[in-house]
Amino acid sequence: MQLEYFKAKGLLDKQGIRSIESRYVGSAVDAVKFASDEPIVLKVISEKALHKSRAGLVMTSLAGKDDITRAYSGLERKARQLAPYRIIAQKMARSGIEIILGGREDPQFGKLVLIGLGGIYVEAFKDFALRVCPITRYDAREMIAQLKSGKVITYSGKAEKIIEDLLLKASKLLEENDRIKELDLNPVIVREDGYDVVDIRVLV
Repeated sequence: MQLEYFKAKGLLDKQGIRSIESRYVGSAVDAVKFASDEPIVLKVISEKALHKSRAGLVMTSLAGKDDITRAYSGLERKARQLAPYRIIAQKMARSGIEIILGGREDPQFGKLVLIGLGGIYVEAFKDFALRVCPITRYDAREMIAQLKSGKVITYSGKAEKIIEDLLLKASKLLEENDRIKELDLNPVIVREDGYDVVDIRVLV
């Protein structure tokens, strides 16, 4: 079963993993109010929508009443076949490198934590590293070094500690929550000075 978005967000909050400001919106008017003159993202949340971007269920860089209203109406039409569904509004993340952070429960090894190049590149390049939980900072460093994209996602080392900390927190989250069978944070937008978790999926 997929955990409701804000319950999943609450688990991240407890571990100090910051996710982008988000809110469920029930109308285009709600979405416009949430935007408050800032660009936003609208996306459909449904257990039937596993690949939201591919299915056209994510609209980004929306600014202004007309733009947001058109996008909301279009998403609502597409989402009717995915009922039950909800539409979530998010602030736009600052640009950066997309990574995937997550893990799963393995029948043989127990909880595993994962890091890799994220976004649309996950399946194309399959550039990721896995370790059994719990991990140490040394393990986190080794995982990053194992990636072909390691220097890219860390900005040649400038963001390495940020990613190490995220890996350690994700490992602790998986280890301390027996109910979690799968954790998928993709994308996480990493910058030299910080990060934003943009999408959260937790199976229990």
